Amino acid sequence: MALFSKRQSEPPSEVETPSVPPPGPTPDLPVRRAAPEKDRSADWSSGGTDGPDGPDGPDGPDGPEDKAGTAALADRWQPIAVGAPIPRFETVPPRGLSYRPDTVCDGWQTGVMALRLASVRGYQHRYEGRPREDDAAAAWDQETGTVVFAVADGVSSARQPHIGSQLACRSAVDEMLAQVRGEGGGFVADWEKLLSTVHWQLVEQARRILRRPDAGAEETAGLLATTLVAGTATPTEQGVFVHLISIGDSGAWQIKHDRFYPLAGGKAAGTDGLYSSTVEPLPYVPGVIRPLSFALEPGTVLLVGTDGFGDPLGDGTGAVARHFSYGLREPVPPLGFAHLLDFSRETYDDDRTLVALWPWHDAPGGPS
Repeated sequence: MALFSKRQSEPPSEVETPSVPPPGPTPDLPVRRAAPEKDRSADWSSGGTDGPDGPDGPDGPDGPEDKAGTAALADRWQPIAVGAPIPRFETVPPRGLSYRPDTVCDGWQTGVMALRLASVRGYQHRYEGRPREDDAAAAWDQETGTVVFAVADGVSSARQPHIGSQLACRSAVDEMLAQVRGEGGGFVADWEKLLSTVHWQLVEQARRILRRPDAGAEETAGLLATTLVAGTATPTEQGVFVHLISIGDSGAWQIKHDRFYPLAGGKAAGTDGLYSSTVEPLPYVPGVIRPLSFALEPGTVLLVGTDGFGDPLGDGTGAVARHFSYGLREPVPPLGFAHLLDFSRETYDDDRTLVALWPWHDAPGGPS
């Protein structure tokens, strides 16, 4: 069984496009500022229609107040620096035959839970013009109130990891919804079937891309290898109960009393104290599947993310942990959630994907 090492420094070979050399060094870019103001006093004081409140007056689209507001807005959406930031550069569009957005975000409330989701392209991929290899998906079953979610990180040594992560998330969410709405009664009854479904979706996709109907797990892993965390959050009379599984080094954490507690997945430390970047991804399925089950207590936040989030988080006591424990005390708007995730900190330049889940208004013991 092959093991795949996730490498951030070497771009994978692409099946769908020819190799293109990465762009040359780009100088640091200054923060965007307002353009020099033009004196328009004569325009509106001479009896014309463009007075102080008109389109060309000081308060109009080209006025100083508007320009200052534009500059402030641009500054507001610059990446948040956590410690020493990554030097600024011009983002290169991803090369490929299909559309792959730099950033996606989502968010909603069910009355019992609040969910936020974001996936952002890493700084290394933005610099090299490579697509975002992470993905995430979430859905809600109205009948049972269950929220299903999935997070995946395409393994960089695979040739089309972004396709693998997207397919793993979509197929996992579809299968979980089918079980939740069926005999599961709000829960996933067969986790082995879930992983088997994702496995075969990946294999079938690899066969189509490679045009090889006999392609197996090894060929699929070389093309579409991906990690996966998939789970459900089900409201009951006793509270919200979470069940999830983790394949690879994507993980789950809980924020409780402003402290981080690891729950599942993540990188394992070796005997030398170093963390390994070697993972055993899908389409390979472990022989024993043990879902993690726990109650999502009021006042806590469940976080499910890729190693682009987990690595800078570390042991949950540093600057990145404080950045998130403060920023996620309550659900933030989806765009704000993506902005929090897109922080800048030197050496941490991988794609980042995160799903956050709060017990909310109608949950037993939750906010009123």
